[in-house]
Amino acid sequence: MRPASVWRQQPQRYRLEAAKCAKCGKIHFPPRLICDGCRSRRFEKVRLAGKGKVVAFTVVQIGPEQFQDQQPYPVAILEMDEGVRLTCQMADTSPDEMRLGMRVTLQFRKIQADGEAGVIAYGYKAVPAGD
Repeated sequence: MRPASVWRQQPQRYRLEAAKCAKCGKIHFPPRLICDGCRSRRFEKVRLAGKGKVVAFTVVQIGPEQFQDQQPYPVAILEMDEGVRLTCQMADTSPDEMRLGMRVTLQFRKIQADGEAGVIAYGYKAVPAGD
């Protein structure tokens, strides 16, 4: 991941910042320029609460080089309580413990390091909710 890309994605990766359409109220994550619900271009910033459920998942057996020490690891599509869906890596759970409908919480974690002395990228990972 390049430093410029990390910089542009900071609001989403670090603060779970989304965009709520000022016209129809639909929430988009990541934010976009045009609402796919009503075609409006007016948005207000909102923060996702970071809670949701697993709607689909897979287990990565052989991942990219920067994730080899974590293999196998689950990756899930989550539906957040605000209605948006996102894909992220699961943490603090084994592939055998994954279930559809599992409640999760997003946490700020290290995602990867770019090269031997590269930029460390942080972002969100999902963990089982302790509700």
